[in-house]
Amino acid sequence: MSAITTILRDNDFKLVTEFIKTDKKKRLTLGLADSLGAFNVYINKFGQFILDPVQTVPASEAWLYKNKKALAAVKKGLKASAAGKVSFVGSFASFI
Repeated sequence: MSAITTILRDNDFKLVTEFIKTDKKKRLTLGLADSLGAFNVYINKFGQFILDPVQTVPASEAWLYKNKKALAAVKKGLKASAAGKVSFVGSFASFI
């Protein structure tokens, strides 16, 4: 699977602006919301771009994304919690 097929979540694109030109320093100003922050930028052989919004993960939490077993357990717990299948005993949760 290519990187593009893993980042492309929806094929329903809308035109943001019809015609923009680069400034003297060859920069484009897109006027996107500040809350989007940073992007990975992809380009294909036709010069088309995809901007994929990204967020950073604090170093103290990065271990979770590197540990597939722990991440799977967290996802399982979140799914069970959302479905109301969690009971609390003291300060510990158990899955029903």
